[in-house]
Amino acid sequence: MEGQVEKSYTYEDSKKTADWLLGNTKHRPKVAIICGSGLGGLADLLKDQVAFDYVKIPNFPQSTVVGHAGKLVFGNLSGTPSVVMQGRFHMYEGYPLWKVTFPVRVFSLLGVETLIVTNAAGGLNPDYKVGDIMLIRDHINMPGFAGVNPLVGPNDERFGARFPPMSDAYDRDLRKLAHTVASEMGCSGCLREGVYCTLGGPNYETIAECRFLQRLGADAVGMSTVPEVIVARHCGLRVFGFSLITNKAILDYESKEKANHAEVLETSRQSARTLEKLVSLLVQRIERNNNLA
Repeated sequence: MEGQVEKSYTYEDSKKTADWLLGNTKHRPKVAIICGSGLGGLADLLKDQVAFDYVKIPNFPQSTVVGHAGKLVFGNLSGTPSVVMQGRFHMYEGYPLWKVTFPVRVFSLLGVETLIVTNAAGGLNPDYKVGDIMLIRDHINMPGFAGVNPLVGPNDERFGARFPPMSDAYDRDLRKLAHTVASEMGCSGCLREGVYCTLGGPNYETIAECRFLQRLGADAVGMSTVPEVIVARHCGLRVFGFSLITNKAILDYESKEKANHAEVLETSRQSARTLEKLVSLLVQRIERNNNLA
């Protein structure tokens, strides 16, 4: 019906899920990590693990994409209580954005303070190489231009304010810290910083679309992440994001190359160790800085 707002999860739904998780694990996470395609190995670094299949968690959607295991894993990462999503949800799976972002509100109710998002992305910036890691400095929310936004509908002040700002969506201090950690690791050469653009998917972009996005100022393009970031900032979480450049966007009409998901997963596997170590050391440093504050 025209003007009718689609039903979404309520605060009580989110609290029910958070309470169920708190009742089934002793872990009280301060950091949450959402893993993109092929990057779920971050969960393997957790010590004292407790894992839940999404299908067993009240209200949780199910991940249907290859490369997304569909598990929520609690444990300690570099001594920091953490929770890792091995697989996220996407609009192209048929989920409305209030379902896609539901875990973020649950994380907030669990006591999470910092959200780290990772994704596999196509490189639009001509200087980017496959295997590079891009720190997300800002984003372009293309579905949002058409009013497709996870905050559409009645606002519950218990989650956050009606009109949250996004000019500071990606924490500047955490980006600086990531550069420091990457330098100590000796991988500064593959670390970039730029603008991530999200599209609805599931098809990859046309050449004309890639050229258009490049002119808008996008350095990388993908089909996820931004909805979760919007809801995380609405909930008051600190946000930090990585894009793993798994393929180069095709900008030449004479090119015979084609983007494909198998290529994305293979590149993710090859570069995952660097990204995993970077995230692990970053979490360790965040905890150390919090203890010194």
